[in-house]
Amino acid sequence: MNKYLKLSGLEPLVVTPNSNFINVGERTNVTGSRKFLRLIKENKYDEALEVARDQVDGGAQILDVNMDEGMLDGKEAMVKFLNLIASEPDISRIPIMIDSSKWEIIEAGLQVVQGKSVVNSISLKEGEDEFMRQAKLIKRYGAATIIMAFDEDGQADNYDRRIEICERSYRILVDKVGFPAEDIIFDPNIFPVATGMDEHRKNAIDFFKATKWIRENLPYAHVSGGVSNVSFSFRGNNPVREAMHSAFLYHAIQHGMTMGIVNPTMLEVYDDIPKDLLEHVEDVLLDRRDDATERLLDFAETVVGVKKENDGSALLWRNDALQDRITHSLVKGIDAFIIDDVEEARQSVSRPIEVIEGHLMRGMNVVGDLFGSGKMFLPQVVKSARVMKKAVAYLQPYIEAEKDGKAEFAGKILMATVKGDVHDIGKNIVSVVLGCNNYEIVDLGVMVPPEKIIEAAIKENVDVIGLSGLITPSLDEMVYLASEMDKKKMNIPLLIGGATTSRAHTAVKIAPKYQNTVVHVNDASRAVTVVGNLLQDNNAIYKEDLREEYENFREQFLNRGKQKEYVSIDEARKRKFSIDWKSTNIVAPNHLGVQVVNEFDLKLLEPFIDWSPFFRSWDLHGRYPDILCDDVVGEQATELFKDAQQLLKKVLDEKLLKAKAVFGLFKANTVDHDDIEVSYNGSTYNFLTLRQQLKKREGKPNYALADFIAPKETGIQDYIGCFCVTTGFGTQELAQKFEAEHDDYNSIMIKALADRLAEAYAEYLHKEIRVNHWGYAKHEALSNEELIKEDYKGIRPAPGYPACPDHLEKQTIWNLLKVKESIGVELTENLAMWPAASVSGYYFGNEQASYFGLGKITEDQLKDYALRRQITIDEARKWLNPNLADQ
Repeated sequence: MNKYLKLSGLEPLVVTPNSNFINVGERTNVTGSRKFLRLIKENKYDEALEVARDQVDGGAQILDVNMDEGMLDGKEAMVKFLNLIASEPDISRIPIMIDSSKWEIIEAGLQVVQGKSVVNSISLKEGEDEFMRQAKLIKRYGAATIIMAFDEDGQADNYDRRIEICERSYRILVDKVGFPAEDIIFDPNIFPVATGMDEHRKNAIDFFKATKWIRENLPYAHVSGGVSNVSFSFRGNNPVREAMHSAFLYHAIQHGMTMGIVNPTMLEVYDDIPKDLLEHVEDVLLDRRDDATERLLDFAETVVGVKKENDGSALLWRNDALQDRITHSLVKGIDAFIIDDVEEARQSVSRPIEVIEGHLMRGMNVVGDLFGSGKMFLPQVVKSARVMKKAVAYLQPYIEAEKDGKAEFAGKILMATVKGDVHDIGKNIVSVVLGCNNYEIVDLGVMVPPEKIIEAAIKENVDVIGLSGLITPSLDEMVYLASEMDKKKMNIPLLIGGATTSRAHTAVKIAPKYQNTVVHVNDASRAVTVVGNLLQDNNAIYKEDLREEYENFREQFLNRGKQKEYVSIDEARKRKFSIDWKSTNIVAPNHLGVQVVNEFDLKLLEPFIDWSPFFRSWDLHGRYPDILCDDVVGEQATELFKDAQQLLKKVLDEKLLKAKAVFGLFKANTVDHDDIEVSYNGSTYNFLTLRQQLKKREGKPNYALADFIAPKETGIQDYIGCFCVTTGFGTQELAQKFEAEHDDYNSIMIKALADRLAEAYAEYLHKEIRVNHWGYAKHEALSNEELIKEDYKGIRPAPGYPACPDHLEKQTIWNLLKVKESIGVELTENLAMWPAASVSGYYFGNEQASYFGLGKITEDQLKDYALRRQITIDEARKWLNPNLADQ
């Protein structure tokens, strides 16, 4: 049985042999970040949380938290910070590394941290008895641990000492303590190189060799380390440090290093390190020359502050051999010369299909290898696909002229967005990436019913089915489809992906319904690895490992869920969030009723665009505008942003998209605890809200959105608003036009831009509501950054999101505002909005209104809700299934 390191925050992190290097964020460490230390010392924990959030946004998969500083109460600071992290879902979704040299701080952290954490670290320096005592406690707390290569005689500073201490530690942990071997992570000590001291010459190479020995001789154990230590001698010379970190990581990973504490902004892309600098750095790291240190020190003086310049040799590659030119065009996404080169290739072979199977696939294999190893990023791969499609389209008439002309693919993949769902950006990106890796794609589009998916899968004889979904009802569609495939005894693996999907839902709800393989894929790069493993000749072991892994995960997940306590709906209502309505300032809107906007200048939305989610949709993680300067993805992010700006300018100048909106402000009061009664034109509409039922500590309320509206029995008139905006009309036509031109890059780009414009329109309109139409914040003057941070009074929650996951509420909004009749935005049968680039929701104006997550609810609220909604329990269960406890 394979034993994988399994960690978790709110989301699981499973480290398998197929996992890429795990990046541990280092900036929430008072010993490594002066800024973080200052914030903790000054008790500015809100700003300290922003440091953590930036680490997560920047791609950290584990968050290292260290509070070891002489002037701090480290124990108190650790507990306070971890508790604050637990209340921030966007931070606490990743596992925590509790980092301290003091056991009391580590144990205090273990007592409050959520999920399965990592302890950093314990060692044999205080002897075996204390080592075993700490290890037993860590095991009892359910954490993994890092073991420093340190014993009673000091730190391991050479190869032999490293393996001696690591082997001794492993045997004690596994044989005497019964510590799970997969939860052991060794840190064999990364020491500086090029210090001028002869005894430091082998610091890097000894680490590499020790890492390899550990992975080969201590089963299931992992290796980590603090990478920045290696370049300590070159503080102040960032070009050299960045090159050293990247080169060190490259070789360490080749030798088996699993994870490490790395600052992504201090990394250069390995293949982009200037060859002369790389040679000098690797001479030192690999101890290849006696004078390596002196040579690097001399060379370092020539690269201080040096910037990359364009030397005018941009087209020299056109003098290369034909295959090299084609590969270059594919890797760089350059389509200007591909037709000429493909025609030259066609003239050199006997059959045109050989150009695809030979020249083009050799180039795409390079793209696949670079992407898989993290040396290319998603936007670059999509551009590569554009070049590939252009080349294939040129060859197609020649191939069709030969009756038997047919390309050999690595496999056939069916892709579909499930019934009722209209979102396909993620699906299209995965299709492009798989296409780049020589898989034939059968794309059924959006809103595809299960019977059509099954029929097409059988007819096309596909090897894998990929399902995508963004809204929560899509999850049930996937469960139903898996059940139907099982009834038909189908034998095709299922890939599950999309924003609302998760490994937990896949393991708990979908996998048990289908006897064949079901696997969750959370990003495009992983899809290639998973499909490759599924379609290999000897795939039985891989499939069995996946099923066992999901069964174990399901068991752990269900057991974890049972530990949570809930209160009854009656008790939750008693613990509602209370507002003193007599002293609350309620502002009557300047304009009551419904207003429609059918003509709107999209240029007004540019200042309101939040670009950070745009980059995330392309798998580039970081916060705008900082991402443009990021040393890892900055160059690609800048190029992507430039392309987006060009297309956006064309859209705005030529009015290629049409924006519409409908909104209304109404008299409202809360009735029967959780319902909001709205009066308009002599009719009454009820918004149904749901209430948190998780048992909380004394004094913490159980929220429902109805708490922010004055109850009817107070006699105080309150108000509510609702809206729908869209910037999606015209998107589909533009995307289809790009696809007809074999331009997936811009097809995906226009959909991503339309989504950003829709969110910007929602932000713009909310501002207009606050300042003008409702007028409760008429003196508001916030920057775009402050708007994105939602630093304003009032909230605009949306059906389907954490505070109100009930999509059925959209029907009430549509009935009240006459959305379809007013602006043409429709609801699918699963209540997704069409066009997809649309946003709807409510407006709450109370200054105490805040966002929250509903969490899980219990059966008594489900029955109460069904009665209020006047639907059956089964129908209520269908719509609220993801939020039901103990399901």
